[in-house]
Amino acid sequence: MGKKVAIIGAGVSGLASIRSCLEEGLEPTCFEKSNDIGGLWKFSDHAEEGRASIYKSVFSNSSKEMMCFPDFPFPDDFPNFMHNSKIQEYIIAFAKEKNLLKYIQFKTFVSSINKRPDFATTGQWDVTTERDGKKESAVFDAVMVCSGHHVYPNLPKESFPGLNHFKGKCFHSRDYKEPGVFNGKRVLVVGLGNSGCDIATELSHTAEQVMISSRSGSWVMSRVWDNGYPWDMLLITRFGTFLKNNLPTAISDWLYVKQMNTRFKHENYGLMPLNGVLRKEPVFNDELPACILCGIVSIKPNVKEFTETSAIFEDGTIFEGIDCVIFATGYSFAYPFLDESIIKSRNNEIILFKGVFPPLLEKSTIAVIGFVQSLGAAIPTVDLQSRWAAQVINGTCTLPSMEDMMNDINEKMEKKRKWFGKSETIQTDYIVYMDELSSFIGAKPNIPWLFLTDPKLAVEVYFGPCSPYQFRLVGPGQWPGARNAILTQWDRSLKPMQTRVVRRLQKPCFFFHWLKLFAIPILLIAVFLVLT
Repeated sequence: MGKKVAIIGAGVSGLASIRSCLEEGLEPTCFEKSNDIGGLWKFSDHAEEGRASIYKSVFSNSSKEMMCFPDFPFPDDFPNFMHNSKIQEYIIAFAKEKNLLKYIQFKTFVSSINKRPDFATTGQWDVTTERDGKKESAVFDAVMVCSGHHVYPNLPKESFPGLNHFKGKCFHSRDYKEPGVFNGKRVLVVGLGNSGCDIATELSHTAEQVMISSRSGSWVMSRVWDNGYPWDMLLITRFGTFLKNNLPTAISDWLYVKQMNTRFKHENYGLMPLNGVLRKEPVFNDELPACILCGIVSIKPNVKEFTETSAIFEDGTIFEGIDCVIFATGYSFAYPFLDESIIKSRNNEIILFKGVFPPLLEKSTIAVIGFVQSLGAAIPTVDLQSRWAAQVINGTCTLPSMEDMMNDINEKMEKKRKWFGKSETIQTDYIVYMDELSSFIGAKPNIPWLFLTDPKLAVEVYFGPCSPYQFRLVGPGQWPGARNAILTQWDRSLKPMQTRVVRRLQKPCFFFHWLKLFAIPILLIAVFLVLT
């Protein structure tokens, strides 16, 4: 075996990293605090310190064809959007299929990771772990941090005057598990993200009244998109990304707002974002608009002040007799086992090249896997990140100079400020990002060449869903089944719904999808040309 690599965490990022290390001939050792794999997707009926926590009813927001490991499709009969238990089942099957479990040390807590005295020449790390009350230290040639960013709750109590006088219950959404205990209660959910909306809609069926307080609003999308197809298989396409990034800003923004308002007018529901053209991550919730229409969930502005039993909102309205406040206010980014200077630099922000490598280290032997967020799914993203990181650690792929990495980071920050409203966000443009990483390792599909040599595949790759299989078509880690997986992805997507067959399957026609989207501007241009 080659260099010794410590992997922190056995969620999907950790499993992808173990596999990538093995593909590169490295020697991985994965440390997992709990007694099982799965990370975020491993449900527990109570929140555990230092671990991600989900509620019992969590379903995926990405469809199965868009969120699988690129060489390991979900079973045909799995639903498109899966309950957390199904995803955990898949993760276990992947780990067993790839023989990854033997590289994991369970119930082992990583307490510290420090540079060795000779780090400038060796790039090595001292990794200290604890198990059964005993501490051990070992030397590793590299470290891959896979502990996730949904671990440490952000609970901004100081932002809400009077909260210390509130007599009801108050807790973060990570501690929410199921709705039964809220029967007949009056609940305020602070935060209009995915967790906040999921919890609010679930509670609306048992609680007496539910209100959501939102500071800035949000776009709300349905998992079910045009003609009943999964949203991401229609929207996450190479052609769509090309249009978004090359059309004039005014047209691109108009198309984006029109797309977000396809299902309902957000301004009528009190959901409209303060700046609707920013590409902030939307909320995925199929129930919220109906709950608002039925009056069982209400949307309110930011809380100005709490009293002993009520909340006063910024518009002067009051929600009285509150039994419980649930803060769905996201998470803070923290790696307590690392010296902050390793991954933080300017303005105490976490600065990483392509969201993976700290750019200012003498040796690039530590990688953070999974520290990005986009409309795309996490599993294919961390798979590609870990493949790249493993090649860098192994020396088969080199990073740019420190100056070039910092210049790239600064350039990306400016683009993030334009697209997402703030430069320090971990959000990114999914397809652009995946193409950048895959180009580093020679796994990016050559679209013009595909059109010349395999036009049937090229049309599906460029105009169809940008599914994970595309990044195992060529290069290191190439999967022989990738081409067939791409050409049959709609069959697997439609298969689980065929419980009552009425006619042959109807697959989408992307030409008509885009024609419908551009129908109005094309008509306006035609009228303008006729009149002039």
